[in-house]
Amino acid sequence: MSISIKTAREIEKMRRAGELLEKVHDELGRAIHPGMSTWEINKLGEEMIRSFGCTPNFLNYNGYPASICVSVNEEVVHGIPSKKRILKEGDIVSLDAGLIYEGYHSDAARTWAVGNVSPEAQKLMDVTKQCFYEGIKFAKPGNHLVDIARGIQTYAESNGYSVVRDLTGHGIGTRLHEAPEIPNFVQRRRGAKMQKGMALAIEPMINEGTYDVYWLDNDWTVA
Repeated sequence: MSISIKTAREIEKMRRAGELLEKVHDELGRAIHPGMSTWEINKLGEEMIRSFGCTPNFLNYNGYPASICVSVNEEVVHGIPSKKRILKEGDIVSLDAGLIYEGYHSDAARTWAVGNVSPEAQKLMDVTKQCFYEGIKFAKPGNHLVDIARGIQTYAESNGYSVVRDLTGHGIGTRLHEAPEIPNFVQRRRGAKMQKGMALAIEPMINEGTYDVYWLDNDWTVA
């Protein structure tokens, strides 16, 4: 699959899609509290997305049953919201969400603390957030995708963490997942050379301990 190069007009639509998604994340972050179910988070997020006149792009994507992926503690991504899953003090919860604005997709994840969390949990969140910025520093025309990966991996491993290998970032545009794949770890190939007009979803996924992951029995949630 070839990498699509967006026009200035397309980039503006994608920027707006991203701004609206940021509002969703900010509101969900304020709402999260001990005693809240992961289903409530999903409901609030979907209602916000639709209030903007947008469509939640995760809902029914390849059969995924919700609008917001809600992953708790050891779950890395693609947690399925449930009325039975209740957040408690000290949990960390990762929300992965996206929306479609005038035909263009946005996609972003953020991890939030539920009440007061341990210093270890806070450090993991802080380092993972900074990994994103360490990667995005290299998202410039003329660099290769491996430069983003190296920035993320170097920072994560210098803090004693490991980078998940089984999942990657991706291109984005009129489809949620477009070329290219964007690994968060260095591989032998340099990956595509970046150029103006590419749109990338950079998605660092960082573990304490080993980088190995496994899929739960629901075939979605990665832990």
